[in-house]
Amino acid sequence: MTTTLLDPPRLDPAHRDQTPPAHAPCGLGAAQVAFLAGFPRFDPDGSFAALRQREYNRLDADHHVYLDYTGSGLHAASQVDAQVALLQNGVLGNPHSNNPTSLAATALVEQTRLRVCEFFNASPEEYRCVFTPNATGALKLVGESYPFEAGGVFALTFDNHNSVNGIREFARRNGASIAYIPVVAPELRLDRDAMSSVLGSADPAHRNLLAFPAQSNFSGVQHPLDLVDDAHERGWDVLLDAAAFAPTNRFDVAQIQPDFVSLSFYKIMGLPTGVGCLLVRRDRLATLTRPWFSGGSVTVASVQGDGHYVHPDEAGFEDGTVNYLSIPSVEHGLDHIERVGLESIHRRVSCLTSWLLDAMAGLRHCNGRSVVEIHGPTDMTGRGGTVAFRVRDRDGRVVDDRRVEELASRENISVRTGCFCNPGAAEIAFHLDADMLTSLFGRGEPVSATDLRAELLRDHDRVASAIRISLGVATNFADVYRFMCFLQRFVDRSADDITRVEFTSMGRRSWSPS
Repeated sequence: MTTTLLDPPRLDPAHRDQTPPAHAPCGLGAAQVAFLAGFPRFDPDGSFAALRQREYNRLDADHHVYLDYTGSGLHAASQVDAQVALLQNGVLGNPHSNNPTSLAATALVEQTRLRVCEFFNASPEEYRCVFTPNATGALKLVGESYPFEAGGVFALTFDNHNSVNGIREFARRNGASIAYIPVVAPELRLDRDAMSSVLGSADPAHRNLLAFPAQSNFSGVQHPLDLVDDAHERGWDVLLDAAAFAPTNRFDVAQIQPDFVSLSFYKIMGLPTGVGCLLVRRDRLATLTRPWFSGGSVTVASVQGDGHYVHPDEAGFEDGTVNYLSIPSVEHGLDHIERVGLESIHRRVSCLTSWLLDAMAGLRHCNGRSVVEIHGPTDMTGRGGTVAFRVRDRDGRVVDDRRVEELASRENISVRTGCFCNPGAAEIAFHLDADMLTSLFGRGEPVSATDLRAELLRDHDRVASAIRISLGVATNFADVYRFMCFLQRFVDRSADDITRVEFTSMGRRSWSPS
């Protein structure tokens, strides 16, 4: 019988009704002792255990295993308390006025703007903080406003969120060329030679923009931030997507010096949703030209005079009324994260991810085949706490990720499936090429993700989807251990065995007998 790093008891198919509740996996105590011996810096003073109980106890109260932090962070109880106190005690009005309630709201918005700059070490003398609905809103601002031109290049890595890929449409409309820099399987790291070639071949007499993520939302790969200096030395502007990186890593803008940074605050601390920001260098702000104007973005506008003047600062990019009741809660969230300590969060997530990667790699069928195929790095070198993978059965066949998600959901485990709005990294991970994909486009009717998946499986025997787990501030060892106990239930199963789930008379879930 194959032994794994976890080695919890195998369940005899004839006695599956004796399976303990999912929230109390067998062997947890002994496994945790071993984990802490291997990772003594994980929580040496018990502060994170206390944090989990104090701020995130709803997870344990409802027996949740939340492993979708790259999808969204979780808010702390103290953030809710601070926001409720603000709403109960404050009288705040639309900021676009000089009455007392408007001025009070304006003061809170501006205070939060400065707090954001402080948190990311982006000096207000060098950077502006433009509030947006989310990171996508920040990216759209750059795309629609950047001076793309014929002779210029918009370069971006294969590994990018679709909100970055979408900027290519703005670039094309203005005559700029598009250059994609590949990532290389299996670790999905950037092809640095290809990057150097693209950066060196552009005409510095034109405006050229490079866009890449500090951390992949697909694989957790952390791309080298010294690319910013390389691009600047060759005359490029740089747009850095920090949405997946910032929640568990210190993002020091003064050290990295990007021209544009996109962020979503709910990714970092769960609350508020609907607020992100664009950090933009002051000397680049003037190069951006909005394609329209709106209420709040102009100093004056005239119908009969047929003219307008756009605000020269952040207000020129904040359309309409900013989310003035939610923006102050950004400060509450950043204060919470700072109290916990980003370095401590980073260390905690790194310890858990390292253990998890080893455990997943050690999970084997009796015939020696791997149960888990990881897309991306299999150790902690240059990666974060996001792990994309597939489950393979005892014959090496891919188990449908949607089925895995369904079974996990029944155990109250939250994972994510698909390509995670990152088609470029997915295409490399799944070994898809242009010949397989170009025929899907230019049709009279839109092709859905389900259609794409079915056609690639039928015509090319490619499964174009994966499972993603991601760790964050509230993740503890019990979460990852319980997830590994879930994964171990796939050992020695065939894909055909995993087509249905039965409920025992005691209400506990188990796989049907083969």
